[in-house]
Order: sequence, then structure tokens, then C-alpha cells
Amino acid sequence: MAIDAATVRKVARLARLAQPEETLEKLAGELNGIMNWIEQLNEVDTDGVEPMTSVVQVPTPMRADVVTEGGDPEVVLSNAPRRAGNFFVVPKVVE
Repeated sequence: MAIDAATVRKVARLARLAQPEETLEKLAGELNGIMNWIEQLNEVDTDGVEPMTSVVQVPTPMRADVVTEGGDPEVVLSNAPRRAGNFFVVPKVVE
């Protein structure tokens, strides 16, 4: 898939990025290089390769599933910047 200056201009407009006209050709070349690299990756034979979540096989540490009394609110909230009773006070994020 070849990317030209018109495609870069359209993508920049859709992404609401102000891109000067003189840089469009350079960006098209860079994006074509990235697309070529992706095509090279598609040629790699991955049949029989298990998906990985990490490059190092590390087992997930497990803890005993035991019932506790919970935490002492005074200890848990001792470092809270603001609190109201036994609750953390956080800034409003949705209006």
C-alpha cells in the first residue's frame, strides 16, 4: 500500500493536525517505510508459536485466599491527602 501526500493530508485533517504542505512528501516517505516494515513482519512464520504476554515466562504470584477483617480505616487513610470520615475525598472528574 503506497501512501502519497494526498493521503497524508487527508489523515492529518481527520486527526485535526495542522501539517505544513512542504512536509507532506517527507511524511509520506516515512509512513511508506513504516508500512514496508509492517509488511516484512507479516511474512514471519508464526505457526505453532504460543501468544505471549511477556518476553520472559514468569508465573503469576498467588496469595492465599483468606477472609480478613479488612483494614483499619485509620491506618489505611493515614496518608490520604483529604478524607471525609472513613472515605477518601477525590476531585470531581465528571461534570
